[in-house]
Amino acid sequence: MEQSVLAVFVVFLSFSSHCCSSQTYILNDKDGLGRVFDGIGGLSGGGATSRLLVNYAEPYRSQILDYLFKPNFGASLHILKVEIGGDAQTTDGTEPSHMHYENDENYFRGYEWWLMKEAKKRNPNITLIGLPWAFPGWVGHGKNWPYDFPDITAAYVVNWILGAKQYHDLDIEYIGIWNERNFDSKYIKVLRNTLDKVGLTDVGIIAADGDWSIANSIIVDPYLNDAVDVIGAHYPGTNTVIEALKTQKKLWSSEDYSTFNDEVGGGCWARILNQNYVNGLMTATISWNLVASYYEELPFGRDGLMTAQEPWSGNYVVESPIWITAHTTQFTQPGWTYLQTVGHLVQGGSYVALTDGNGNLTVVIETMTHDHSVCIRPPLPHFNVTSQNATFQLKGSFASIKELQVWRSQFNFKTKKPSSFFEKLTPLKLSDGSFTLNLAEDEVYTLTTITAGQKGSYPEPPASARFPKVYKDDFDVRNPAFSEAPDFADQTGVFEYYINLTDPGPHVFTLRQVLTERPVTWVADADQTISVIGDYQWQNLTVSCDVFMEKVKTGGVFVAARVDKGGQSVRSAKGVFFWVFADGTYKVTNDLAGQTVLAEGQSGTRAYGWHTLSLTVKGQYASGLLNGYPLWKKAVVLNPKNGWAAIGTHSYELAQFDNFAVEAEK
Repeated sequence: MEQSVLAVFVVFLSFSSHCCSSQTYILNDKDGLGRVFDGIGGLSGGGATSRLLVNYAEPYRSQILDYLFKPNFGASLHILKVEIGGDAQTTDGTEPSHMHYENDENYFRGYEWWLMKEAKKRNPNITLIGLPWAFPGWVGHGKNWPYDFPDITAAYVVNWILGAKQYHDLDIEYIGIWNERNFDSKYIKVLRNTLDKVGLTDVGIIAADGDWSIANSIIVDPYLNDAVDVIGAHYPGTNTVIEALKTQKKLWSSEDYSTFNDEVGGGCWARILNQNYVNGLMTATISWNLVASYYEELPFGRDGLMTAQEPWSGNYVVESPIWITAHTTQFTQPGWTYLQTVGHLVQGGSYVALTDGNGNLTVVIETMTHDHSVCIRPPLPHFNVTSQNATFQLKGSFASIKELQVWRSQFNFKTKKPSSFFEKLTPLKLSDGSFTLNLAEDEVYTLTTITAGQKGSYPEPPASARFPKVYKDDFDVRNPAFSEAPDFADQTGVFEYYINLTDPGPHVFTLRQVLTERPVTWVADADQTISVIGDYQWQNLTVSCDVFMEKVKTGGVFVAARVDKGGQSVRSAKGVFFWVFADGTYKVTNDLAGQTVLAEGQSGTRAYGWHTLSLTVKGQYASGLLNGYPLWKKAVVLNPKNGWAAIGTHSYELAQFDNFAVEAEK
């Protein structure tokens, strides 16, 4: 099968050096079909990429979800892949684990459970996938490596799958095994056995959910071959390797895209959705990320299918990748089959064709030029695309088709006219099973027998607005819908709503940092914990918060302003950090690591007592109040000039926060 597909590539590519007014392409199922299509999806997590989505008010939150998941409306995604939170920084933030500690289980933390249920509510047939990017520290038994004790790691992952079903009635269909360094074949086999022992025989394993290197091991190891259902690669550049093909496994681009979602990003997505199969025989492509719902100044800002990063205003933007996705998802379903007759167009671009086996046919054509379809990774070799006439001849069981619905997207990079996306054109009447298209550069066409497509829409959301300059949160929430406080974005550590039953006073409901050991992580997490909030452009502001240390003698907490980094770069964050410690001292530093000291001295602070910190930064000077009285003033701050507000702790330690407030000038 693969050889016949590759043969088609060679035939079509052989014309690439010739100028021709038209070329005929055959769409035929007479000699059999290609691989089974598994769907197109989005990825929430890896990490904390949907963090701000949950804080949107209705109806805007439901509208965003409809654009992502509702069939025949927007992206109409077939697959939702989520992070199994591991308490660690995994790109843009931390996501809480269902097991912070070995004797702790809670299947209501975070927002991925909610997101999966919302997706399932809209599309009951959506495929759900879980993947851990990181693990709580106890899984590694003191090492920054999760696979030395495979039974423990497997039980941890299987508990998450069981919890999804028991508490949320969610059936996880695949579980990923991802590792930036290498895969662990012993762990994969242990995981397969653990799944089978608890009756989860239908849960498939995607490995190594990173690159194609596992293929060689699958070929020579029958037990590993039996354990793995899908070989998943990240950012494969539309190419696979011969060893992966030899395994005869499903091949997926299990993480792809990761590109700024302007129109070039839309072009990237259009090209790889087709060419992942044309070049690499990959039958599923999953976008990192699903929706850009995190502060844009964090790493990889706006690298989602759409943008929803302002819950405070209600503004969101339906970007071009949503409609590019619809070109395939609204007219196919997992279980359809690619034709063998797919390939490249003579003057550049590509086409795929899929059928449901019951007479329906969908053809997707893209003519994205090189410079208008560059993805963030890997590097894209040069190629040429020019306008062309393309004739498609339907044969086999499709020869009798008389009409095809037509949907078109045009990226107008070369003109000042606005681009048009997912536009329904007049249906094509076929003569003798043939039709001809005049294909311009940077276009996407869908031609299909399916008539149910729709470009869904809602009234314009509210206008974009900056984060409020005056913001307060007393964390007084008795039955929180989510474990995180609105708009706080944990960058190291996990900050959760907490009921302090030992305090009969005003601090019963607080926010608590709950981790006491460093997680197993592939990112350079900070040694301190930190959660950021607000407007990255803030310069002059006052941040105040009540703080409560729970670590005697060595404990410490801070409030901060002008924090300039988060995500994978959080370890090197600069800003103005006002610390107090349980040994009765304070310190003001220009960095999260605490190396550049601006002021220090005695504070009289101790653990197990509430203190109020207030930090004011204006121009080049900062000052601080402790319990309403000046503690230090006029510390000189030259850089950074702006950044988020933040709270955090000196180490992985228990600490509580209450009555957080910000008042900013800009």
